[in-house]
Amino acid sequence: MAPPSSTKAYTDAWLAGYDGTQFYTRTYAAAAPRAVLLYVHGFSEHIARYEWAHSRCASEGITVFAFDQRGFGRTALDAAHRSKKSSYGRTNLHDQLSDIEWWLTHLHKEYPGLPLFTMGHSMGGALILAFATRTSPPPSQESIALLSGVIPSSTLLLQFVSTSRPVRVAAETLSLILPNLLFDASLPNDYLSHDPAVKAALEADPMIIQKGSLRCLSDTLNNGERLYKHEYKNWPKNLPVLFMHGSGDRVTSFKAAQEFYENLPAEDKTFNTIEDGYHELVHEPNGVKEKYMDDCIAWMLERSKRPTQPGSTSSPPAAQEPAAETAPVVP
Repeated sequence: MAPPSSTKAYTDAWLAGYDGTQFYTRTYAAAAPRAVLLYVHGFSEHIARYEWAHSRCASEGITVFAFDQRGFGRTALDAAHRSKKSSYGRTNLHDQLSDIEWWLTHLHKEYPGLPLFTMGHSMGGALILAFATRTSPPPSQESIALLSGVIPSSTLLLQFVSTSRPVRVAAETLSLILPNLLFDASLPNDYLSHDPAVKAALEADPMIIQKGSLRCLSDTLNNGERLYKHEYKNWPKNLPVLFMHGSGDRVTSFKAAQEFYENLPAEDKTFNTIEDGYHELVHEPNGVKEKYMDDCIAWMLERSKRPTQPGSTSSPPAAQEPAAETAPVVP
């Protein structure tokens, strides 16, 4: 890992994933950690956008580990450090779920004995739900048992305005031939936050490219739909879950998230509605984002006091040691 810096709230490093792909990562270390959080960002974005939120977690005793997903952020676009096979939008559901399992195992080894949570935004929210419910590819039960709780936020189960079935079928068919072909997936930035400064920052951010590969787009929409229709039934009953969703979200369906929550067979589940909140709750103004993070932090810390889940003390799944790290990042 990169050495601590007096000018940054985090350390950053390039770490190898399960298949040797190099990932840009950040760790926000709590001085006296009470829990650890794995953060999974959304479509077409990157982890640098969460610096204030992850710093807030660390100040409250929750160490945060975040990574730019394959196909996005610096993992895809940093020419000096990225893997040769990495490019923008190049990803798929199998690799995304395998990445989550890899980093959970990594964190279990790095922070033994601490409660481990995962949180995801939009596409990332659907991924962390799928991690615990998918039958193909199945995550190991040992990895699921490592978790003390899951927080999906503004989750992409169904779109607010659905892509037409003919377009989706055509894209899915073409993705079998040209999986990494980029396709426009732009949305009005006005839909993301009530804060005009957020819109301006998005428009100026070279790491935000509102496109995705055909494979990624097809996998993302199909994954959310499967979760919504039937894979919710596979949820481990003893795995706590906190849903955070804005009622004003015009990107992902607030109604679908509510229905999914109602159907989910979790013994400990909570649905927090942020009235009139847009898609990026972590960037909403007028005290909304602060309340949003306070609620997430309080939920994690409360469940950190509980005994770990059955099986969580078992050895993590065997995994290949990652390839040697590259030099720490020097921005």
